[in-house]
Amino acid sequence: MSAVAILGASGTIGSAVARKLVNSGRRVLLVGRDPEKLDRLGAELGTPTAVVDFRSSQPLEAALVEHGESLGGFSGLVNCIGSLLLKPAHATSDEEFRQTIETNLFTSFALVKAGGRLLRDSGGAIVLFASAAAEVGIQNHEAIAAAKAGIVGLARSAAATYAPNNVRVNVVSPGLVRTELTRRIWESSAAAGASRELHALGRLGEPEQIASLTQWLLDPANDWMTGQAIGLDGGLSRVLPKRRPAGG
Repeated sequence: MSAVAILGASGTIGSAVARKLVNSGRRVLLVGRDPEKLDRLGAELGTPTAVVDFRSSQPLEAALVEHGESLGGFSGLVNCIGSLLLKPAHATSDEEFRQTIETNLFTSFALVKAGGRLLRDSGGAIVLFASAAAEVGIQNHEAIAAAKAGIVGLARSAAATYAPNNVRVNVVSPGLVRTELTRRIWESSAAAGASRELHALGRLGEPEQIASLTQWLLDPANDWMTGQAIGLDGGLSRVLPKRRPAGG
């Protein structure tokens, strides 16, 4: 089976996806911007790494082409790069908005652009990450919700474009997951409690749960799914939570 390239591989979710795939026997390319973190994870998993500047799509595609030759090509591409800006629109600077779009939407577009070329002859799967905030209005999420909603639209259009090439494009839309990026929320008892109350199941997500769904979407056995944004979010985007007693 061909390899999987993971963008943002040294992050909490990216590394969970990498470990899940390597443990199942898949070959993986770890892609990111921090060489030290990538080298540590690459040494742990025995996998190659690629340091890429994501501000342009060309370096990404060049790295995938270069490493794809030694890995026997790619059958899966995953973008785990993301950011979290919690501010109302009036308090968000133009630069903060641009950075949010660049980090989330532009990197997803760059991966789809590369995948459109690399996978169109062999087929494969592209998995992007959005957020429950793209589906339901959550206060102070204007910038990140706009970026993540763009990812969902991108994926659905790309799924239609590349379906004749047997390239599947799907999106994982998590709720609040315990990652380094969200640490300041879930380490605060007040913020964590408020966040749990928004999720119908009353608890936060774990990186391994997100990794399991990502692995499923990449599996060729599940090749009849494309253009979907799957909410793995404890019910946040679809289920009205029952009000719990204080301390419950």
